Amino acid sequence: MSHVDAKDAGDVLIVGAGLAGLFTALKLAPRPVTVLAAAPLGDGASSAWAQGGIAAAVEQGDTPESHAADTVIAGAGIVDENVAISMAREAPARIADLLSYGVPFDRDLEGHLAVGREAAHSHRRIVHVRGDRAGKAIMESLIAAVRQTPSITVIEHYSAYELAKAGNRVAGVYARHVVTGESLLLTARATVLASGGIGQLYAVTTNPPQARGQGVALAARAGAVIADPEFVQFHPTAIAGTRDPAPLVTEALRGEGSILIDETGRRFMPAIHPDAELAPRDIVARAIFREIAAGRTVYLDTRAAVGARLPEAFPTVYENCVGMGIDPVRDPIPVAPAEHYHMGGISVDATGRTSLDSLWACGEVTSTGAHGANRLASNSLLEAIVYGARIAGDIDGRELPAIEGKIAPPTLSGVKPSPANLVTALRRLMTDYVGVIRNGDGIAHALEEIARLEAAADETSIFINMTTTARLIAAAAYAREESRGGHFRSDFPEPREAWRHRTFITLAEANRIAAEATTQSRKASA
Repeated sequence: MSHVDAKDAGDVLIVGAGLAGLFTALKLAPRPVTVLAAAPLGDGASSAWAQGGIAAAVEQGDTPESHAADTVIAGAGIVDENVAISMAREAPARIADLLSYGVPFDRDLEGHLAVGREAAHSHRRIVHVRGDRAGKAIMESLIAAVRQTPSITVIEHYSAYELAKAGNRVAGVYARHVVTGESLLLTARATVLASGGIGQLYAVTTNPPQARGQGVALAARAGAVIADPEFVQFHPTAIAGTRDPAPLVTEALRGEGSILIDETGRRFMPAIHPDAELAPRDIVARAIFREIAAGRTVYLDTRAAVGARLPEAFPTVYENCVGMGIDPVRDPIPVAPAEHYHMGGISVDATGRTSLDSLWACGEVTSTGAHGANRLASNSLLEAIVYGARIAGDIDGRELPAIEGKIAPPTLSGVKPSPANLVTALRRLMTDYVGVIRNGDGIAHALEEIARLEAAADETSIFINMTTTARLIAAAAYAREESRGGHFRSDFPEPREAWRHRTFITLAEANRIAAEATTQSRKASA
């Protein structure tokens, strides 16, 4: 094994520097905290790209109970209702925290927080910044606050590739410098994973390059329970083209009355769902997917609803369109579904604790039960800050034991980058067979190919983390013989009462399902 330098990260190590990680660090102040970031602060975090905003019942006439009810409905029957109502009730306090950190949320003429409407919400409750710049503004404010907080140390350009364990306790992480490849052992008495999503496991995604599902893999390989990995949300309206990641067209535009049409101008959503363009995301994404599969081009037409206001009201969308040669004031915007958010992840309790001792997690890397099978729009940023605050309270409320015993060496030695050709093949595989619409034969094929791609990689490659998370998603999708929320199987197109429950799975169980699926597939084709 090559030499690994060691560094004491102190009381708390937070892996990830998006909204969840930075908010947790700020809420822990003045306790010493080290934040590990794969990229410079502000880069590489999906939070910074969030356009819609944060859902919170702050408008007169709205209530947390109504917010929770909308969350439960969108989640297609498997949302943990206690989690939904507690999260909705905490929302105003967490918005107040962000205001205290300097986030410039939009206000109306009377000085109240301005709120917008998004799909499947019964009220206008999306707190935003300049229409579609909430994520960027929130991250800029939190980064400034972190820079001004002496108890927070930031280590940039290191990506965690394995959890470090001392006996049965998590004792930190092994990390790799993203440029030099140098390995580093960071030890801490408490570790918080806030490493983001899985978008880069798919060929078309709105997620940044760093969102490769690493956090889920780290926890799963250490034995943690993973929840609901089969539930992947595809945003209906990314700008269709060759850009990677695909630029997002915020749902708020549909909230303002923009409509989906094909190349003939035909509007197709009213015939599919009574809420038309404001139907839950999974329904809209599948409708667009089917239109494209039938050979038609789909557009979001903002001209009548927003028109000339678009450059000022939605500057991010406007700039992205212009950068791709589209004038959205004069012409409709070509759109297609793209992987956007993972409802699954590391299973955590109400305080953010995982099934592993001394390991907490928050943000998209987790599954809290708040999203069920289909996340309600703009609940992701809310969940990140609610659980960031809860983790800080839980850690502050306990005595953190010192690390005892020898720390086990990493199972990956001489860590090498993921081979580009294998990454491309995996992303295409997941899109084709574990994407918007799936079936058992296709998922079984994906599981067999995931194993083949893993075997083709050098045994020291961190590509194993990508294949680990991909296998968890595909195995759970193969086992769930129904359609629910973001998980749609054409061979089981309806929800089944027997499957009206969450999934809890370990890597060992996923490996068993993969082996069974491969065996059955080979028998069927023999």
